[in-house]
Amino acid sequence: MEPQTDEARSRAGGCCPHLHEAVEFIGRRWTGAIIEVLRQDGPLRFSEIVQAIPGLSDRLCSERMKELEARGVVERTVHPGPPVRVEYDLTPMGRALEPSLSALRAWAHEWL
Repeated sequence: MEPQTDEARSRAGGCCPHLHEAVEFIGRRWTGAIIEVLRQDGPLRFSEIVQAIPGLSDRLCSERMKELEARGVVERTVHPGPPVRVEYDLTPMGRALEPSLSALRAWAHEWL
């Protein structure tokens, strides 16, 4: 039996694995908030991201920033010092999330 394509799986009523992966990735705790803060105010320093999101710990922010950078959603730029300054900003891939996040924001305001 041949493996199904995403399109065939969707027609058959199954879940698209790409959609599932995207929702799981963006839906991780604090990930959406970090992306939204960078979209609105980026580029930002690590401490500015933590301050902008109440309840976000340094440890979790660090984990999420590493994940976002590894996926190509966020870029980390080191500005030589002294003092050395590190800033984070969305990549074009991260900025491409804007229409989806805007739609989700509108849905949340209406339904949640």
